[in-house]
Amino acid sequence: MGRQVCEAVEGAEGLELVARIDVGQDPKLAVEAGAQVAVDFTSPDAVLGNLGFCVRNGIHVVVGTSGFGPDKIAETQALLAESPDSGVGVLVAPNFSLGAVLMMKFAAQAAPYFESVEIVELHHPDKLDAPSGTARRTAELIAEAREAAGVAASPDATEQDEDHHRGGKVGDVTVHSVRLRGLVAHQEVLLGGVGETLTLRHDSLDRASFMPGVLVGVREIAAHPGLTVGLEHYLSL
Repeated sequence: MGRQVCEAVEGAEGLELVARIDVGQDPKLAVEAGAQVAVDFTSPDAVLGNLGFCVRNGIHVVVGTSGFGPDKIAETQALLAESPDSGVGVLVAPNFSLGAVLMMKFAAQAAPYFESVEIVELHHPDKLDAPSGTARRTAELIAEAREAAGVAASPDATEQDEDHHRGGKVGDVTVHSVRLRGLVAHQEVLLGGVGETLTLRHDSLDRASFMPGVLVGVREIAAHPGLTVGLEHYLSL
């Protein structure tokens, strides 16, 4: 992903790639190069340290690192609160694919109209977190939409499931995670009512699909100080 982002920035009009920083290299290289925006596709263990460095040095950060859950969101909010007048923006996007962002939007719109909803996310087996950030964010948006509409939790009569064959829960939404060689990033939102179902599916077949969204983040982040969760806030949806 890092190499792909570098290539995308180099090929984008009006943007200049000033630094590439990999494992073991000093992040001060970003400051010395005069970076205005950093794009972080690292690891769950490294991302908060990188965020802290960038915020303290006035560099906006676009984050696409896996495993960025509620705890890290809270820590990022606390970090930004230490410098409330810095004007630094942090964008945390569970998915940079424009198709995936639209899929999440459509799922939230449709969810209040169906009795049942579940999510199946499918990724390559080298992915470190489960469920994926996209599935977690989709489930959160669905749960918020259903709660606002006064819709009850999906019915489920399961009484015995010691090994969690029914999947895990994000709020009231059941999420199933598949890890399989040959996959990249895929997700289905399954919605069901009496006599009908609706399936919303998105497939990223190449990591190049994430680059248009990354470039939107890089171009727009200076206009959005503070923390933003979700690329949809940068789009006219």
